[in-house]
Amino acid sequence: MTSLQPVSVALKFGFLAVLYLFLMWTVRSALKDLRRGRDVPLEAVEPPVDATAMHSASEGLLDHDALREPRLVVDHAAGHADGIAYDLANGATLGRGDVEIRLEDPFASTQHARIERQGSIVVLEDLGSTNGTYLNDEPLRGPQPLHHGDRIRIGDSEFSYLHD
Repeated sequence: MTSLQPVSVALKFGFLAVLYLFLMWTVRSALKDLRRGRDVPLEAVEPPVDATAMHSASEGLLDHDALREPRLVVDHAAGHADGIAYDLANGATLGRGDVEIRLEDPFASTQHARIERQGSIVVLEDLGSTNGTYLNDEPLRGPQPLHHGDRIRIGDSEFSYLHD
């Protein structure tokens, strides 16, 4: 029995070390989210045009919007070059799995969010992800129409929605 005691003690310390690392990683992630946006004074931030999340109900339904080509531009995301644009004419799913726009982000779910065209508007929908999807720094609650200049955040990956 005495030969098992050192193994048991080592396993306990190993478990405590893993638990400690997990807690530190969680705290670091939470602090990173809390600090996001505090680096620049609010007065110095100019929001993109039409990125106020205040849009009229009929906006996006006009025929001239149907001619616009929607695209998702990478602001910053691991594994993607900043400024690269993805065509959204046929929609796209974002996540870590087998999707159109693959994210190398530990906070992204396998199938995290979907962007799809519904008539003349483009809609963003969270697919039941663990960590949520953010539209203009607000948690996404149900499918939402996208407007030129909207910002989408999934974990540490950030994108801008644009259409010509």
